[in-house]
Amino acid sequence: MSDRVRNTSTKIRVGITGQPGFIGTHLYNYLGLCADIERVPFSDDYFDDSERLTEFVSRCDTVIHLAAVNRHEDAKILHDTNIELAEKLIRALDAAGNTPHVIFSSSTQEHRDNLYGRSKRIGRELLMDWARRRQAPFAGLIIPNVFGPFSRPFHNTVIATFSQQIVDNKEPVIEIDAELSLIYINDLVALIYRAIKERIRLDEWVVEPSFQAQVSKILARLLYFKKTYLQEGMIPDLSDPFDLCLYNTLRSFLPVHFFPREYKLHADDRGAFVELVKSANGGQTSFSTTHTGIIRGNHFHTRKVERFMVIRGQAEMQLRRIGTEAVITYQLSGDRPSYVDIPVWHTHNIRNTGQDDLYTVFWINEMFNPEDTDTFYEKVVD
Repeated sequence: MSDRVRNTSTKIRVGITGQPGFIGTHLYNYLGLCADIERVPFSDDYFDDSERLTEFVSRCDTVIHLAAVNRHEDAKILHDTNIELAEKLIRALDAAGNTPHVIFSSSTQEHRDNLYGRSKRIGRELLMDWARRRQAPFAGLIIPNVFGPFSRPFHNTVIATFSQQIVDNKEPVIEIDAELSLIYINDLVALIYRAIKERIRLDEWVVEPSFQAQVSKILARLLYFKKTYLQEGMIPDLSDPFDLCLYNTLRSFLPVHFFPREYKLHADDRGAFVELVKSANGGQTSFSTTHTGIIRGNHFHTRKVERFMVIRGQAEMQLRRIGTEAVITYQLSGDRPSYVDIPVWHTHNIRNTGQDDLYTVFWINEMFNPEDTDTFYEKVVD
């Protein structure tokens, strides 16, 4: 038996099974912004090593169990694997002698007669029974369809599938025009954070959806974004919260080579003219100068839509998705005015690589609010 690792800090130590997955990645990154949380790293292969799994749970004040198989050619393997994951976690908790707050991610599929939903219900009930036996705090989340940036097409949601097809210039097909209960990933991870902070105990916590939408409506909005944004280069109307969530999801599927996008330069004997930003609902456009060799930025946003435009001078822009190491580099020049849109959860910077001052225009979809900047410092490269 492993002794529980004593927590001598004031932070809550949180471990996430299924950390590399869609929800797990967003939750891990979100908790990294919370000063009162210490993240305990997890690897999927811990489930194949009982000692490492036991050591993992022994370090946690809260364990969030997200690990699961969502799709498999053999539904029975899916069913049995999900139950086995819950059982392995319980054995590790007992071996560690630890009674952390356990938060289990289940699905509204629980109420449907399919093996996946059945496996999630059984897994929740197993952990619920363990919590009662050990007098440990437990919350079993019944979660509606989750969508958001970086979700897997043909796996997580129809929104991800449609988005990938639209970016690939394929024709999405509606198989069943159902009305979907949806929760945006940012809303879900914020709710889980609240559950952690308040140590919520609730065996069957039915999570309220962020939105209700017909599949045909979803596709219509995504096709509107394709026309206005992908084809015309115009920022669409983002005044509706659901549209903003769909838009950030769609553009997370854009390939790296989509940028930089060149402007149409109008030149005559009077000089040159470039239309910088066409926006359906405004936002904030700013202009800056940067001296030679100076770097601006090294921060990221979780919701803001931001466009960088170089109109004079030479610049190098670097982007890196939070939680990853790969750096994307773009070269921009005022000789051929161009722009780059910054994806959410990508730290970014811009450096003047020329001999003269760099002229940059940048646009953000919301006015600057010093009480809610949605701007977090992190270097792209050390």
